[in-house]
Amino acid sequence: MIKEEFKYSELTGKIIGWAMKVHSALGNGFQEVIYQRAMEIEMADNGIIFSREFEMPVYYKNQQIGTRRVDFLVEGVVSVELKATIQLEDVHLAQAINYLEAYDLEIGLLINFGAKSLQHKRISNKKFKQKNQGNPQIK
Repeated sequence: MIKEEFKYSELTGKIIGWAMKVHSALGNGFQEVIYQRAMEIEMADNGIIFSREFEMPVYYKNQQIGTRRVDFLVEGVVSVELKATIQLEDVHLAQAINYLEAYDLEIGLLINFGAKSLQHKRISNKKFKQKNQGNPQIK
């Protein structure tokens, strides 16, 4: 599962592994918040630095027009968006990409607990600017 040519592959591999563990224990059919809480426990138990529902401002023409919240910001470098739907849709992928772009993060994961088998997608930000090298402020 870990491909060293991909940035942060060790970390994303661990996150996917924990998601598989959660899905194996809980199965599908719960609301997203249940999986968020279970993933929070897994990451805390494994000593990972993360922020749940990490909020960042969204700008248009240098004016803040709102905020966005990603389910998890892990180690300040990987966004993790969770879903609990029967099937991932293009809109879910677009949302995850929007988070990467809004936070100027390079790598993200989209994980769906709602399907019979866990679904996950690794996403990269084609517009990554590297302006926030180091960790964004973690709450």
